[in-house]
Amino acid sequence: MMCHQGDRSVKCGMRVEKIKYIYKLIIFNIFLHFNCIGAAMAVEEPKYELIQSTDVYEIRYYEDRLAVQTLQSLGADRAFGRLFRYISGQNQSASKIAMTAPVITSDEGSGLIMHFFLPKIYSTQTVPLPTSDNVKLVTIKGGYYAAIKYSGLSNNQNYKKHATLLKDILSKQGISIKGGPIQAIYSKPFTPFFLRRNEVMYPVNWY
Repeated sequence: MMCHQGDRSVKCGMRVEKIKYIYKLIIFNIFLHFNCIGAAMAVEEPKYELIQSTDVYEIRYYEDRLAVQTLQSLGADRAFGRLFRYISGQNQSASKIAMTAPVITSDEGSGLIMHFFLPKIYSTQTVPLPTSDNVKLVTIKGGYYAAIKYSGLSNNQNYKKHATLLKDILSKQGISIKGGPIQAIYSKPFTPFFLRRNEVMYPVNWY
């Protein structure tokens, strides 16, 4: 496109900027489309019974869940990498295991622990054993959990804000907490922040 001096040059420049804007809009929508498809694909999640739902939080009952865990002593990226390598075939049978959601992180006294839940098809007898010293299989005991959902980035600030919010509400409503907060991240890393799905959960006493 040729641009000349004077008014033609200004109009030409405006047309170029408009084309650039339309191009960026198309690219963004393609990106959004494929992320939405990725988010919509069936990813297994632990099933639960919904006990109570409010405008802010839910009370859920989970059964025992089989998971693989690692100590997050060297940062979240390395912890995630160790677990991802396990499900990618770094196990005693070199089996590939489907990724599930959510990825959860909690403080269990010895430090931050990251878990991947394992697909329902596996049991303690059939699941492949880890080959890494810092990866092990565990059964997360079932029970009642209070959960609050939130979108946006899954950073520490956002997590702590919602953990405090949920804890304060449960305290005001007389629901006793029996453990520390659990961060649950459901979305893929490249999901736009406004489409991300996160939760904070607390194990609670419920009768």
